[in-house]
Amino acid sequence: MGCFQSRGADSKANRIARWRSTGIVALRDAKLKTFPDEVLDLDRSVRTLDLTHNKLVEIPMDISNLVNMQRLILATNLIERLPINLGKLQALKVMILDGNQITSLPDELGQLVRLEKLSISGNMLMSLPETIGSLRNLSLLNVSNNKLKYLPESVGSCFSLEELQANDNLIEELPASVCNLVHLKSLCLNNNKISQIPPNLLKDCKALQNISLHDNPISMDQFQQMEGFQEFEARRKKKFDKQIDSNVMIGSKGLDEVLIYNSAAFTVLLLNRLDNGYISSTTSDIKERGLDSLLVFFV
Repeated sequence: MGCFQSRGADSKANRIARWRSTGIVALRDAKLKTFPDEVLDLDRSVRTLDLTHNKLVEIPMDISNLVNMQRLILATNLIERLPINLGKLQALKVMILDGNQITSLPDELGQLVRLEKLSISGNMLMSLPETIGSLRNLSLLNVSNNKLKYLPESVGSCFSLEELQANDNLIEELPASVCNLVHLKSLCLNNNKISQIPPNLLKDCKALQNISLHDNPISMDQFQQMEGFQEFEARRKKKFDKQIDSNVMIGSKGLDEVLIYNSAAFTVLLLNRLDNGYISSTTSDIKERGLDSLLVFFV
């Protein structure tokens, strides 16, 4: 028995030593119900913490001790709220909280000024804090599959934002401030209640290459009549031509079918979506069908 305990203690010591040397703590699928004390005791050593797919209900206040942590991944747990001292994690660049039970985000979220990627899909959020506008380095925001009825006006202050995903919510309109997102490349708003979008969106968001509005009241005619549509169409076509040349056409995880749209002849082709969300094809296949570009849209 003593030998077994010694081996267990040695194994634990080796694990902690490895965590300290690499800065990476990965405890996925470990059936954890609470944060391990030995992880919190690592303090400044932790760079990445991944506790995906456990049974964690809360994040302890002591997580603020991990001041050098850059990646926090807590997807698929039972977390209901974030600690108010979250803002002390000033080195944090990536935070993944998908698939929890979070109902609100603290105002202190805005203190994470180095945050570049925030994904909190599949929760129970009804609103986002206005302080989210302080995240000036944020390039990806994923708030899909929540209960959001609107996005705060301050989201337009996330000037580095390149990708905004807000599928499967209850959003009725977008704030006019989204037109300030000059680096925005992809805007995904499938399955909401949007009947119109800011009239200057296509004109002002000059980097925008993809917009997905599947299952919304807005019509294709409305979209095509917007100022800046021709310029948007040119960017979109250029992007997808490159992807076609790579023999890959992008589909959407949220669609059972993909609409291939030829802007010149309004030719449509419905293709079944593969499990991984992509449709493989060759350039010659597409040319034979007379499809020189594609658009995932209004299926």
